[in-house]
Amino acid sequence: MHARRLLIGVVPLVLMVTACGGNEPATTTSDSGKKLDQVTLTLNWYPYGEHAPFYYGKQQKIFEKHGIDLKIQAGQGSQKTVQATAAGQTDFGWADTPALLAGVDSGVKVKSLGVFLQTTPASVQSFDAEGIKTPADLKGRTIAGTAGDALSKTFPIFLKKNGLSDSDVKVQNTDPAGKIAAVISGKTDGLLGYASDQGPTMQHKAGKPVSYLRFSEHGLNFYSNGLLAGQRILASKPDLAKRMVRAVSESWAAAEKAPEPAVSSMEGASEQLPPKAVLAEQFATTLTLLHTASTQGKAPGVNTEADWQQTVDVFAEAGLVGKPKAVSDYWDQKSALKG
Repeated sequence: MHARRLLIGVVPLVLMVTACGGNEPATTTSDSGKKLDQVTLTLNWYPYGEHAPFYYGKQQKIFEKHGIDLKIQAGQGSQKTVQATAAGQTDFGWADTPALLAGVDSGVKVKSLGVFLQTTPASVQSFDAEGIKTPADLKGRTIAGTAGDALSKTFPIFLKKNGLSDSDVKVQNTDPAGKIAAVISGKTDGLLGYASDQGPTMQHKAGKPVSYLRFSEHGLNFYSNGLLAGQRILASKPDLAKRMVRAVSESWAAAEKAPEPAVSSMEGASEQLPPKAVLAEQFATTLTLLHTASTQGKAPGVNTEADWQQTVDVFAEAGLVGKPKAVSDYWDQKSALKG
């Protein structure tokens, strides 16, 4: 899939645009006369079911309630979203925590405002007929993966935790867009992917049920996608960062209570938008990822230092982080939601 930049869901509630100098975002005035900060949010990829809360929050005017006129943009992978956020090319980003850790490790000035997908969707995905029900069933299999990404980096740790070695499973290097095709064509027995993304798409395309061997259910969990901001926003607009975190959390809470309307709010978001049935399944799976044992019952996006440290430790072991830093170097607790 060749990613191209899209502008998504730009609804003109604006009566007036005021360009502000320096690092100040432009402002707009809503139909009700409320002054709003124009804010861009760049996703990790093209819109799919996981992103429903952003569209729902916009539709339900939750962002407007927090003084934000939100524009949602497609991304081209978490790594690029992290870089764009740090460079000030977007106000906020939505990206995978491993990409954030790797970015900070290499000197990129960006921080998380809170991870929302706190149970990793990382999994081995295969058709039910393959019979891959436990880690032991992977022995002698060929799995599609993408060299250097977080999934391929953590897969050896997953294998080790389950009594297997790297040599027990062949990982066939495949570009991200080609992994599903590799499984459907029979070139591989499964793929390394996210349960909230590729699996429902593969099931829809092939018309065959898909099984998931989730890392989190077999001894390995780490943080996944969350909200981030660069130094420009954190330094010059700390109040905006706090409002954005709260608007996103409230949008996720509202979407969790109304999954069908939330998915429907994505209509027209992108030419690449999956079918509604796929979106619904993606979002249903996403809702199972919102908490760890430490954050059950808390608002979406509330993090703990212990969960952050566990994630840093996993990716240090995986070699994605060369020089682990303090949790505060990755997570901006000044802007974060309090538990």
